[in-house]
Amino acid sequence: MLRMSTLFLRTLRDDPADAEVASHRLLVRAGYIRRIAAGIYSWLPLGYLTFRNVERVVREEMDAAGFQEVHFPALLPREPYEQTQRWNEYGPDLFRLKDRKGADYLLGPTHEEMFTLMVKGEYSSYKDLPLSLYQIQTKYRDEPRPRSGIIRGREFVMKDSYSFDLTDEGLIASYNKHRAAYIKTFDRLGLKYNIVSAVSGAMGGSGSEEFLAPCETGEDTYVLCEKCGYAANVEAMKTVVVPVDSKGVSALEEIDTPNTPTIDSLVEVLNAKYGGGFTGADTLKNVLLVADGKTICVLVPGDREVDLKRLQANLSGVQELRLFEDEDFAKNPHLVKGYVGPQAAAKHSLPLYADPRIAPGTHWVTGANKKNVHARNVVNGRDFEVESYIDCAEVCAGDTCPKCSNPVIIDRAIEIGHIFQLGRKYAQALDLTVLDSDGKSQVVIMGSYGIGVSRAVAAIAEQSHDEIGLCWPQEIAPAQVHIVATGKDDLPFDAAEKLALACENSGLRVMLDDRRDASPGVKFKDAELIGNPIIVIVGKALADGKVEIRLRKSGERTEVLLADAVSAVTKLLV
Repeated sequence: MLRMSTLFLRTLRDDPADAEVASHRLLVRAGYIRRIAAGIYSWLPLGYLTFRNVERVVREEMDAAGFQEVHFPALLPREPYEQTQRWNEYGPDLFRLKDRKGADYLLGPTHEEMFTLMVKGEYSSYKDLPLSLYQIQTKYRDEPRPRSGIIRGREFVMKDSYSFDLTDEGLIASYNKHRAAYIKTFDRLGLKYNIVSAVSGAMGGSGSEEFLAPCETGEDTYVLCEKCGYAANVEAMKTVVVPVDSKGVSALEEIDTPNTPTIDSLVEVLNAKYGGGFTGADTLKNVLLVADGKTICVLVPGDREVDLKRLQANLSGVQELRLFEDEDFAKNPHLVKGYVGPQAAAKHSLPLYADPRIAPGTHWVTGANKKNVHARNVVNGRDFEVESYIDCAEVCAGDTCPKCSNPVIIDRAIEIGHIFQLGRKYAQALDLTVLDSDGKSQVVIMGSYGIGVSRAVAAIAEQSHDEIGLCWPQEIAPAQVHIVATGKDDLPFDAAEKLALACENSGLRVMLDDRRDASPGVKFKDAELIGNPIIVIVGKALADGKVEIRLRKSGERTEVLLADAVSAVTKLLV
């Protein structure tokens, strides 16, 4: 039983100055977490109880699915990460340190290498597979902009699991088993979520899906087709390439367009001087970038921006990506800022990547590689050649669903889980092999599956709060019933004590506000802020032998006989 007279708890009436989202604001005010440094938080008793309830649900579902729990250290040696090239690939996100002898270590951001080496050290036969192992462990990433409280921190807790199979078919079976376990987990946690197609990014592999909890302040953006159910992270949204017949398009023509370095200024001049009817969608935007030190050009329609996150996710193997800057233009005088066109790309060995909307046969108004000059009737396939089509333009509401061609909607969410068909990348790098039934050595194929345990606490808080406080689902609330004793006499406190013990004996998790020095108003506000699902008031109604039961989420109130209170509370929690 949690007794508020002795509970290590201090609620706050004012929002913390650095709080950007509801979960951060309310978890601090309700005494669940406290900030230590940027992106680093301590868990107070109520917060840690809630966190452990989430952890319990995750662990129970992992165990029920037949996955086995292990545990690795957070402090890890450099060598395995060098073998997989991630010591350098992780870049500044990796916390690196040296011991007193000068040996290099890191604080683990993820543990693929460790899982791979563990299995390599213990198993050598196909008879040992399939196998799925998991851990719940603290991770460390040096986020450049930690924000939103525990949603994006530099220290966080994840459940990460890995499957090991001999064949691609075995991997698919393991993947589907994890997928089913995730559905059960998030259902038990009371989360609303969508399963969306995703890209694997730096993890490699294929067959990637994210579990996203819809939230107005979420950092992830995804598309949803309400007609057919298609859902995808914006990075994974596909645009179909539809070639166009360009036979009737006139020859390329250079036109005078003074002082038009932007799409808006270009459209204004085109409509004033060349017949009208032009929009940004008729123009071709040439975006110059530096990808791992190499200059590339990305083509998108003029009415769209390049989504750099989407672009990098779809550019295989690119670690660093940035826009061209003035010094880059100075080094490349043939690239005229504001007037770049794709026509001379081949001459200057400039790779062209195009959004699928720049389909073969489409024609555009674009830069002529001369200041104050553009070209019209520039045809893809006739006047320039695209090296690769890549989904890179910003996704907009109303874009065409790649599955059924209906318009999609866009929503924001918090990523709470991610599953990958990882493949053989890490097994090959670390030589994880087993002997098959013919005695031949085979590289093991792996799957990777993550749940943000600490992040799930914040995601639930984002989805389960109102203007006065938190509203936890009963599975993860610090207590299922919050009993509040009010008044100055001993009678309500004695009755509340007996009721709390009876609830506890019935298997309920109980919080008892037995503070003598707090007013009823303060107690009610604290109960609403803390957010346990059922609040029982032992006070004025006790004169009639009754107590008041409040449902925190709906606000519904009812009075029942004190003698029936345990039964009434139990029924409400079913």
